[in-house]
Amino acid sequence: QPLHTLRAAEKELLPGFHQFEWQPALKNVSASCSVGIINGLSGWASSVDDSPADTITRRFRYDVALVSALKDLEEDIVEGLRDSGLEDCACTSGFNVMIKECCDGMGDVSEKHGGGPAVPEKAVRFSFTVMSVSILADDGGEEVAVFTEPKPNSELSCKPLCLTFVDESDHETLTAVLGPIVAERKAMKESRLILSIGGLPRSFRFHFRGTGYDEKMVREVEGLEASGSSYICTLCDSSRAEASQNMVLHSITRSHDENLERYEIWRTNPFSESAEELRDRVKGVSAKPFMETQPTLDALHCDIGNATEFYKIFQDEIGEVFQKANPSREERRSWRAALDKQLRKKMKLKPVMRMNGNYARRLMTLEAVEAVCELVPSEERREALRELMRLYLQMKPVWRSTCPAKECPDQLCRYSFNSQHFADLLSSTFKYRYNGKITNYLHKTLAHVPEIIERDGSIGAWASEGNESANKLFRRFRKMNARQSKAYELEDV
Repeated sequence: QPLHTLRAAEKELLPGFHQFEWQPALKNVSASCSVGIINGLSGWASSVDDSPADTITRRFRYDVALVSALKDLEEDIVEGLRDSGLEDCACTSGFNVMIKECCDGMGDVSEKHGGGPAVPEKAVRFSFTVMSVSILADDGGEEVAVFTEPKPNSELSCKPLCLTFVDESDHETLTAVLGPIVAERKAMKESRLILSIGGLPRSFRFHFRGTGYDEKMVREVEGLEASGSSYICTLCDSSRAEASQNMVLHSITRSHDENLERYEIWRTNPFSESAEELRDRVKGVSAKPFMETQPTLDALHCDIGNATEFYKIFQDEIGEVFQKANPSREERRSWRAALDKQLRKKMKLKPVMRMNGNYARRLMTLEAVEAVCELVPSEERREALRELMRLYLQMKPVWRSTCPAKECPDQLCRYSFNSQHFADLLSSTFKYRYNGKITNYLHKTLAHVPEIIERDGSIGAWASEGNESANKLFRRFRKMNARQSKAYELEDV
């Protein structure tokens, strides 16, 4: 085909091509529909010294991107309507769209070659996934889902909204960049989108759920202290010491609104308390929350966090820490070396610098435990390790699978029982590790999973994997293979 037809076809795939309107019109957002890629700092006065402001961030306008995503799903939606016997003319209003939002920082995205302006070596990517489109029948009956995303964790369903060269830890710049997105999202919550789908104008309401954030990002945007804090959990007010005593019985109490109220208390200190008392009153909320997230558990990082914990338990068991007082650095190093060597020999697992998803999946298996058990002297400890892993493997599918009620109903039913049993094992046999301390994700795995599933129906589907795997694509498009091997750099030389 001649070039201009290809150009036109390409344009249709980018946000900014379709006609739509909002009722009422969005506050502070222009009504024009043909907006393509814009400067993410649009509307901010340029005051950034170290890098030219127009190179920092590019994004789509949120509403334009959502329209484009819905138009991509047009056929699926029409087909869904046909399948549920809701013929076209009957339903033009009452569509609800569920959006999952993900946001993740990426380290080290420097250009390996090529000039370009000097920008920070870190990036933040914000993206969204259309999880489902459902419709309320006119007679006020059940909500019928006309589209459900079959692969909510694929990078294909994860639409990038904003790419930014900032460090996710640089709170000021991060708020400057995400501020406009938050504002647009807030405007859209109070309005309906009128968009032609299947040849008829239909009205959509959007529901946003920010679940694709790792714990670091949640704490940052919700104003909580960093993850080393004694307030261990982004879902409840438990302190680390309490969580290690009572491992299972906690319920979700935190919410965005409550965090805002607590920040006000922190800022004004109405009871003139000392810093310690004040901090205890606000349970570690000490910055202004600027973005609402849905309190949930991030399945991917949960996997990684727990695998790291098991890796440490394995080392301790090889060195029989339960009968020693504090072992020396050298001893610890030798246990770790033994563990790595054994895992490499039996499981073909290369040691990694930082635990990653693939390593975690291979480590958390019964065969990995069997390999470790060969190095553990006492039979009784070996049995305890096997039991720990068996319980963990019973629990894991519940927060990994997209739809646990369908995919692993038995494990779902037994979850509370298993987590109780698991906690009992930790606080008796492995007491030496959990005396007054417990890791954040282990606490969430044991205490909060059933409640989240009861509320949302799934944890896995709402995880940040789609965004994480799209990070790989991002590196690829930047010709930036930093994390893979050193061969590239040699090639340049």
